[in-house]
Amino acid sequence: MTDSRAVPGQFTLVLHSHLPWLAHHGRWPVGEEWLYQSWAASYLPVARVLAQLAAEGRSHLLSFGITPVLAAQLDDPHALAAMHHWLGNWQMRADEASMAGRTDLGRYEHGLAVAAIEDFEVRWRHGGSPVWRELIDAEAIELLGGPLAHPFQPLLDPRLRSFQLREGLADARHRWGRRPTGLWAPECGFTPGMEQGYADAGVTHFMVDGPALRGDTTLGRPVRGSDVLAFGRDLQVSYRVWSPKSGYPGQSHYRDFHHYDHDTGLKPARVTGKQVAGPDKAPYDPAAAARSVRRDVADFVDTVRERLLSESERIGRPALVVAAFDTELFGHWWHEGPQWLEQVLRALPEAGVTVGTLADARAAGYVGSPVDLADSSWGSGKDWRVWAGDQVRDLVDLNAEVVRTALDTLDKMAAQSDGLRDPMADQLLREAVLAVSSDWAFMVSKDSAAGYARDRAHEHAHAVREIAAAVAGGQLAKARQLAAGWYAADGFFPALDARRLDVRGTGSPVVGHRSAGVTEGPA
Repeated sequence: MTDSRAVPGQFTLVLHSHLPWLAHHGRWPVGEEWLYQSWAASYLPVARVLAQLAAEGRSHLLSFGITPVLAAQLDDPHALAAMHHWLGNWQMRADEASMAGRTDLGRYEHGLAVAAIEDFEVRWRHGGSPVWRELIDAEAIELLGGPLAHPFQPLLDPRLRSFQLREGLADARHRWGRRPTGLWAPECGFTPGMEQGYADAGVTHFMVDGPALRGDTTLGRPVRGSDVLAFGRDLQVSYRVWSPKSGYPGQSHYRDFHHYDHDTGLKPARVTGKQVAGPDKAPYDPAAAARSVRRDVADFVDTVRERLLSESERIGRPALVVAAFDTELFGHWWHEGPQWLEQVLRALPEAGVTVGTLADARAAGYVGSPVDLADSSWGSGKDWRVWAGDQVRDLVDLNAEVVRTALDTLDKMAAQSDGLRDPMADQLLREAVLAVSSDWAFMVSKDSAAGYARDRAHEHAHAVREIAAAVAGGQLAKARQLAAGWYAADGFFPALDARRLDVRGTGSPVVGHRSAGVTEGPA
């Protein structure tokens, strides 16, 4: 590292934790397996790293987003039981590798599996909420909230957009005892006017990608005359770790994500080289990987220091540098990521870098002039093409149809309601929320399990259509039966209450209907 003297400004690391609703929707190769792999490889070790640092008295380490739909899965009884079974199966596969003569691989994976099982049984068996709440209460992390099921908000009907945001923030309050004021907007998607919705919901700051601020991410920027700040991801620093073309995880000694041992499902190889075929890759060596981690930690700390110095000099005041990533990068995609994370969070203060959260940056006055933020995202092209391009035009049209059908039906049901909670209305809304998840269009645009994504979108659309058709036809007994059947598979957020939707289109929830449970009305 270049220098241990203090540098001006603040560095903020932001992590975004998200998976779509996967419980009861397939297992392998896409489905619940995706949840359990990410849980074992990322959420367990990242939480363990943060807990260790918190136990040492370190605080304000990073801003940490957990989407409500992921939080719900980490608390779900079915997912918890299945995760414990998955961890036991991991240990068994490691033992099978040893018995098959893959001694080094088996021993290494056995150690990881045993540690994960112990961690899970001690800290996670009552769900993820207690784990994250301990870190939030210790002020180790700033909690960032989000809409219920990760919709691409710019394309969403404003009524459903407002509902998802209010309910997502209320869900966080229920799970962790506080309502977030910071937000990781799904896909960093933005369109003008959303800043007012954020202000109305009590959101004071949110993330955008660097190009949305024309690359000047050194300060939070009030958006379009509001008091809501947009913080931008510094691509020069973030891309040092991970970019569409390069980054630390591609280093030759790190474990290769893509190559599997087909007999055990374990990953035996290191990256070796980008042009080296899977069977020709060298065996993974944890000691060599650990040396690479130390080198890349030093490189990142130097990069942050230099960026803070140069940007502070350029703007004539202490600058802010924000690096932001998906949490799943650390462990799931990049096996050594949690090691790197722990070492970086230790090394930055030792190198004279002030580390804080987005809320800290706001409180400390890292605020610049207002910006007329335009349509943007953090996807390809930094526009909306991933979620609204020609490849996914069918899904855009499907989402519009689903939302229109759901809202029209809910309005008619509300007009004839006796004021009591209606499970048919709740499930209709629940399926619409699932149908418009941003994940489906992303997976299609990126050709990543596109078939699964389209199937999921159409499955939830079908649920909306058939419940709505039964209601419209006056077949209420059939509608109740259909809603109960879909709830058995898609019962996330069991306290979701359609009476809290703005059925009058006034921008305010219906007065007088509030039920206790996982989701609450706005404060």
